[in-house]
Amino acid sequence: MNKLFAVIMLLLIASCTSLGQYNLNTNKQDLVIEGYDVVNYFTEGSAAKGSAQFSYNYQGSVWHFKNQQHLDAFKNTPEKYIPQYGGYCAYAMSANRVVDIDPQAWSIHEDKLYLNYSKSVRWWWLKDKQDFIISADKYWQQKVTNNELPQN
Repeated sequence: MNKLFAVIMLLLIASCTSLGQYNLNTNKQDLVIEGYDVVNYFTEGSAAKGSAQFSYNYQGSVWHFKNQQHLDAFKNTPEKYIPQYGGYCAYAMSANRVVDIDPQAWSIHEDKLYLNYSKSVRWWWLKDKQDFIISADKYWQQKVTNNELPQN
């Protein structure tokens, strides 16, 4: 009985993990974050548009980078750079809503990238991000588990 329970739990955990892998905020061309370079947020501390010259297809979506070094960094450890909540607005997620983002409205907290709808929304997000993250994490998991995220 304990072995059966353990197997069932492992299957449940694996299915929840795989559900979250393909829930990215993309445009009609499957481009993530409007083509902004996710590595640049971490390395340069700024938002920068990537280039189709340095593009990479990952998890069924297209990621752009501004140079080969950033592309290589992403290929080596993509989970480090993928934005939280699939690149949807973190503040809205904490309020039980799924909203698009402005790639210029971002923050990094505990080595994770959070995007927001606008810079003014980011200001609110930064005031209480710890509590917002707790709420957003719960809502994100609910949306992923129930497959209720927008489809492009």
